[in-house]
Amino acid sequence: MLLPLVLALIAPVSTPAELAKPRNRAEATAVIRDLRRIVTPNGIERAERVRIGGIDQYVNIRGTDRRNPVLLILHGGPGFPETPLAWWNTRTLEEYFTIVEWDQRGSGKTYLMNDPDAVAATMKPERFVSDAEELVGWLRKDLHKQKVFVLGHSWGSYVGLELARRRPEWLHAYIGTGQATNSPESERRGFAATLAAAKAARNETAITELETIIPYASPGAVIPLKDIALERKWSDFFGGAMAFRNGQSDGIAARLSPDYTDEEAMRVYDGNDFSQKYLFSSIVSLNLSTLTELKCPLILFEGRYDRTVNSALAHEWFERVRAPSKQFVWFENSAHEVMSEEPGKVLVSLLRYARPIAERAGDGPPS
Repeated sequence: MLLPLVLALIAPVSTPAELAKPRNRAEATAVIRDLRRIVTPNGIERAERVRIGGIDQYVNIRGTDRRNPVLLILHGGPGFPETPLAWWNTRTLEEYFTIVEWDQRGSGKTYLMNDPDAVAATMKPERFVSDAEELVGWLRKDLHKQKVFVLGHSWGSYVGLELARRRPEWLHAYIGTGQATNSPESERRGFAATLAAAKAARNETAITELETIIPYASPGAVIPLKDIALERKWSDFFGGAMAFRNGQSDGIAARLSPDYTDEEAMRVYDGNDFSQKYLFSSIVSLNLSTLTELKCPLILFEGRYDRTVNSALAHEWFERVRAPSKQFVWFENSAHEVMSEEPGKVLVSLLRYARPIAERAGDGPPS
């Protein structure tokens, strides 16, 4: 009588045809979508259009317990949405925070759902800060939170730092990674490091191309977008974007994002060129290092090898800035993409340095 039970226990759960899947992107993303589906009783899983700054903007909200503190992620680029990376680099964070991903104006799904010609005139740094302020106001009301965490990455660190300066009472803490400070000096240091790496590798093509844009980031001069693109090409190649990798390969994760349809995935970075055309030259001219006092806690996560936004410079600024509390964490195996390069350490660091701030304020589920 035991034989049928034994056979049932060892029988395959899928047919050979089913095991052969996925046969295309739609089937692959369906698997990922089901695996990451929020099924907890008090969870939250929403993707919607929110009217921000006069246009529809895409917001994705996920977490296993809506009582957890909110963590809004401000992506970089400008124009490089991180929502399509979330299926793999923020999944574990959803157990301890309600994660909010936002495709900013000119980026990702927000770019696709609006007329670029109508948005072009609004592509100014100040407008993005106002958008972020409006979004946080909406989140506080919609999710019933007095305060949220804001994590700004790269370009998003400019937006986030300005938001922290403007609305510190809304934030448990401001968290920066790839933190922008003195952007012209960051560009000069980044270029020098990239040229040095090219020479060390005896890469004559890189050396020749880089020397065509000398002097780079001269004081008081606007850096042409084509020069920035050339510097980034070789900085990325020599590990300035992702340590020990020849390029910014985390963007490949977008190909399997279940948050984007096949058509949207093909165009996920269309807004990147659009946004950089209007914003890149101006943002690499910004000097935020004159901001030396914050009225909310400050946490920085910096990749030791980050040359895209110079991490040593961010540390120098951190040493000078005053805040109610502050914490700096070095990521020894990362460059510019800390959340993708060391996601485990990001989680541990957030649990060690950020979540206790919310817990002390009574924001979170009962212990």
